[in-house]
Amino acid sequence: MRTVLGVLQKMAGARERCMYCVDSHGSDIEHFRPKSAYPMHAFVWSNMLLCCAECGRFKGDRFPLSPTGQPSLVDPSAEDPWDHLDFDPDTGNLTARYNIASGTPSAKGECTVQVLQLDRREAMAEGYRRTFLRLAACVRHALSADAIDAESLTATLLQADDHGLMAWCFGPVSARLQPFMDLRRKAPDVWKACKTAAAQWRAQD
Repeated sequence: MRTVLGVLQKMAGARERCMYCVDSHGSDIEHFRPKSAYPMHAFVWSNMLLCCAECGRFKGDRFPLSPTGQPSLVDPSAEDPWDHLDFDPDTGNLTARYNIASGTPSAKGECTVQVLQLDRREAMAEGYRRTFLRLAACVRHALSADAIDAESLTATLLQADDHGLMAWCFGPVSARLQPFMDLRRKAPDVWKACKTAAAQWRAQD
């Protein structure tokens, strides 16, 4: 399994972040479907995730299913966590994303937050909050210039983003959250470039 762990860490880029919390160092192999209940998936590549010790401890062998038998946890290797999770810039906590269409929070988001305790981990929340403040400062600095260089700004943001928050900052929330709202209004082409660059974050070395 050491070879598998090494490959997962290499795929995670220089930061080698846990695929669940994207905060702590990914030091272990975590089986999305637990080996105890799904031994046939023990060596399935798509079932192996890079995980930190804390997320691994919280998840353990837990693998809740929906009423239709589908996984109730977000699979970070197969879906965008921000489709189900939201971020509170004031506290740094991760919460379930509110679904406007249904008028309810994402069930998968709620389950993931509960199992991994993403809204109760102070050190993790502080890390997320600091990353958000760095990203906001980068955008404010760019807005203060006479002209904004899209390539320079995206490179700066990617370097500052330790938690994959660019995808959140340049998502729907950017229509109402400063300074991302100002960038979207004053330099829409630059904003689009930042949004596109956000998708590269997980593959960044």
